[in-house]
This record gives sequence, C-alpha cells and structure tokens, in this order.
Amino acid sequence: MLEIIAETLRATIAVALILAGSLAILIWVRNNTRKLSALRLFIQIAAVAVIFLGLIIGPFGLERWSYLGTAPKDITIGKEILGRPYPDGLTVPTFSCYYASGRTATCVIWQLQSYLFPNYGTSSIYLTTGLERLAIAVGLLVVISVIFGRFLCGWICPFGLYMDLLTRLRKALKIRHWTLSDRVNEGLRQARYLIIAAFLILSFLLGMRAIAGVELISESELGRYLEIPFCQICPAKPLFVLVEGALGFMDVDYMLSQTIGDFALTGWYLTSINIVILGVVTVGSFMIRRLWCRICPLGGLIALFSRFGPFKKISLIKLTKVEEKCTKCGICKRVCPPQVTEVYEDKGGDVTVSSCILCFRCVEMCPYEGCLNVEFAGKPIYKSKNWLNEEE
Repeated sequence: MLEIIAETLRATIAVALILAGSLAILIWVRNNTRKLSALRLFIQIAAVAVIFLGLIIGPFGLERWSYLGTAPKDITIGKEILGRPYPDGLTVPTFSCYYASGRTATCVIWQLQSYLFPNYGTSSIYLTTGLERLAIAVGLLVVISVIFGRFLCGWICPFGLYMDLLTRLRKALKIRHWTLSDRVNEGLRQARYLIIAAFLILSFLLGMRAIAGVELISESELGRYLEIPFCQICPAKPLFVLVEGALGFMDVDYMLSQTIGDFALTGWYLTSINIVILGVVTVGSFMIRRLWCRICPLGGLIALFSRFGPFKKISLIKLTKVEEKCTKCGICKRVCPPQVTEVYEDKGGDVTVSSCILCFRCVEMCPYEGCLNVEFAGKPIYKSKNWLNEEE
C-alpha cells in the first residue's frame, strides 16, 4: 500500500510540474511567434522523461537484466489487459523503443513484427496468443491515431525531438537548411508505405514455420537473422541505447559485443546497419528539417489510421483554413519542417494531410487573425494571430 501511495505521489508531482512548466511558458513568453514553439519543446522534453520514466523511478539493479546495466529493462504499463497479462506493455505509436532500458510503453512497429513472427522469443511469458496480441496492438494503434493523429510525431516522439535539436544547432551556427524538391519530397512520403509493406511481409515470411509449418527462409526458425527486420535498420534504436549507454544506464560492451567485426551480422541491440543509418539520418537531419519524418513508417501507420478513408472523418485533431483570410503570403509553406505545401495551396476547410506532423508552426507564424485554426473534436483550441503589430 505504501508503495502504491509513493508511486501515485510521484506521478502526481510529475504531472503538476509539467502543467506548471506549460503554464509558465504561456504566461512569460510574450512573443507570439515563439510561444507555441517554446511550449512544444518543453512538452517534447517532458515526453522523453515520461517514456523512459523507468530510468528515473527504478527499481534498479534487477538481477534478471544485470547484463544490460544498472537500470531496469523496462517499466511497462498496461501489464494486465482484459484480465490477462500483456507483458510487453501498452502499444504507443511513437518511438518508445523496446530495446532501450526503462521504457514505459512499447513502439507499435516492434509489436507488429514480433507478433507476426511467433518464433521470435523474448523473455516475456505470454498468456495471450500471437493473434490476440496483434489485435490489441492494432486496436490501440487505431484508437490512439484517431485521437491524436500525427500530433504524436510533432510533440511526443523522442526521435522528433532529436531532429529538432539538430535544427536548433544548425540555426545557432547560422547555416541555412536545404530544401528538397517537391518531387523528391513526395517520393519520400510514398516510400513510407513501401517500408511498412516490406517489414510486415518479411515478418510474415520469417514466421511461416510457426504459422504454416513451412520454412521459407533458411534458419529463420532459429530467430538469429533478420528477426524484427525494421528494428535492424531503425535509426532511433541505436540513438536511444547509445545515449543510455553513455549515461551509464546500459552496458555498452554487451550492446556492441555481437556486432563488432561483422558488418552483415544483425545483432541484438545494435547492428552495424543501425549505426550507419543513424549517422546518415543525423547528417541529413542537420541540413534538412525533420528528414526522417518524411519517410518514417511509424508516421505512415499513424497517417493511415487518421488521414485516409473513414478514419479521416472521425480523427479528432484537424488543421483548418479560412480561405477568405489567406493572402497567399507563403509563410506557412516556408516555416513547415517537413515541407508540407497543401496548407498553402488548398483553398480552405480541413487542410490536414498525412505528411503534416501537426507541430502547428504554420499556425503560430501565420500573421492573419483566425486564418489557420487547430480544432479538437470540432472545437477550436488554437488559431493564428496578427503578430505584425505586436509590441516588441
């Protein structure tokens, strides 16, 4: 009982600090072209702390995970669903990486791949079937996507924060960003869906022995190679585990032990491919704003369940435009991190598109009162303001 009270008190204090910090920014930041960006940065940092809360609150030094370092492997939430254990934690469509220590939830891409590939063995003991776990993961993905859409990308995703910090560093060094052509940008957007199809199909093929008793890929039943295929190329995984290793939360020697000296080997925590892709994405994101968001399959999954078909009609967060108030000044297009052009080009109404990360920078910078609006469940919650006559 005392432990529950202590954990509740800690959670209450954490929520109170986040609310107090948000309120302080709204009160003290007077510049209307910076206020929302400052709030977004604060929320992004707070979200990282919440996602990896296990690094802060422990318990530490669990013998079961001693080879990874002193922090707990994970502090999963949602261990009981419908009265049955769900040990991998609740699905969250953001990069709450399965491999990093201290996570509070789990990236949905890892779950989709893992549950499609039933031979893959974690240390978890499941009392639910792979199909049940898959249904829960997809169900939560759909519900959370409908409620939040790609707001998760713009405000919550830890890897999004990483790219935003690279952008801030570039600006501090007074280096201009690169702009991709519309054709290239559109190609990256479409590639998201090819990546989703590729990792789902590959996961299915790898699991064929367990699914249908037929091994299509040699030795795949051993679970040694190509397992969880997207995670072997994901740039977020090496970033998180390397940062935690540098901070002493994970054992770097263990993470690297299976990959040193063999480029092709796909290891457990870090792969050579992981590290190379992280390097490429880091350099690219320094020069091109939110580069990874343009091709991210996780963002593509959220978009599928919030911006297409029936999901578009019921998604709760929307960006709308009043055509009569737009002068085609082009500010919204220039300040957009992933180079979304539809907000500028579309005539009016709902201008939310699948490539928009809902950071609302366009709304913050639009100088025309009420031209751009953010709506939640049909109710306006934020709108553009005339900051041109703002007192310095």
